[in-house]
Amino acid sequence: MNYVILCGVGAVLVIGLIILANAVRIIPEYQRLVVFRLGRVLPTEKRLVGGSGPGLVLLIPGIDRGVKVDLREQIREVPHQTSITKDNAPISIDFLWYYKVLDWTQSVLAVQNFELSAAGIAATTLRAVIGGIPLDDVLSEREHINNMLRTRLDEVTERWGVKVTNVEIREIIPPREVQDAMNRQMSAERIRRAVVTESTGTREAAINVAEGEKQSNILRAEGQKQSVILSAEGERQSQLLRAEGFALALEAIFNAAKAVDQKTMTLQYFETLKSIGTSPSTKYIFPMEFTSLLDNFLGKETRK
Repeated sequence: MNYVILCGVGAVLVIGLIILANAVRIIPEYQRLVVFRLGRVLPTEKRLVGGSGPGLVLLIPGIDRGVKVDLREQIREVPHQTSITKDNAPISIDFLWYYKVLDWTQSVLAVQNFELSAAGIAATTLRAVIGGIPLDDVLSEREHINNMLRTRLDEVTERWGVKVTNVEIREIIPPREVQDAMNRQMSAERIRRAVVTESTGTREAAINVAEGEKQSNILRAEGQKQSVILSAEGERQSQLLRAEGFALALEAIFNAAKAVDQKTMTLQYFETLKSIGTSPSTKYIFPMEFTSLLDNFLGKETRK
């Protein structure tokens, strides 16, 4: 009898623990809980404790059912999708899309599985966007394609309470023949750049050499100019010094001549005549003032 009672009490405790475990929910900060009571969404104000969270939320076992919704920004991958461009070139593209739940209740009520639905819409939207763009633009305008995909996805997911925050194309694989053409084009472009770089280097080297020769000629001409200027300056200084020396000599002669008397001048004439007499010339020239000087000299001597 006691054994039966203990078994019954134990069963009641186990059932109570199971009911309590189903009734108590701990909701993290980044999640919210959508509560259904008998199949209808229960407004937040009518819930027992905690509302939608975060924190402790109490549910009525067997009557309430909770669905957790993550509010963190999520990232999903859309695998490689084969699309046809506007110029009928098949390419394979895969991309990543980022989303964030803004209305957790609507994300549960408006769509059964918004992640799977958004992935399907992303694939069809990608094909539609790529179908209106030529191959060259697909390869060169990734940012434009990303914006177009994000805008179109956001228009669809907005009614689900989900915001598409970003779309990033990860890899674009063009056809094999297009890849070969791109490789040849890349090789030709590299050769062209090498030739342009080499020619530019040669031109710059020639310019540098010409510039160096120009500077050398300028410096050489400047040196010659300075040399001529210095030579002329030296010649001018030399002439000035010679002129000053000659002027000083004349001044000295003039000062000495003022102290010379008439007899001394007459004797100087005699010395000059003596020099003329020793000359082999047969013609003699006497200055007109010589006779007057001689008369004065002889007259003065007679008076003495």
